[in-house]
Amino acid sequence: MGGGGKSAAGGDSSDVEETPVVSPCVSICVLDRDDICTGCHRSGEEIREWVLLDNTERRAVIKRARARGKVGNPFA
Repeated sequence: MGGGGKSAAGGDSSDVEETPVVSPCVSICVLDRDDICTGCHRSGEEIREWVLLDNTERRAVIKRARARGKVGNPFA
């Protein structure tokens, strides 16, 4: 019973699609003077491009947004 890269359904395990990374939107959609959303801390461009990004790019956006959210936040 070697690995062989086959899934239980018989297909190649590389054919399995990864679940899309969920948007960090918190429905507080207001862009500040720097074009950063005060709710999720993504830039306007990142918000617009979200649907076009793959999971790796989405994770990078979330990482940048989290870093932005910590700037000047005494509770972060």
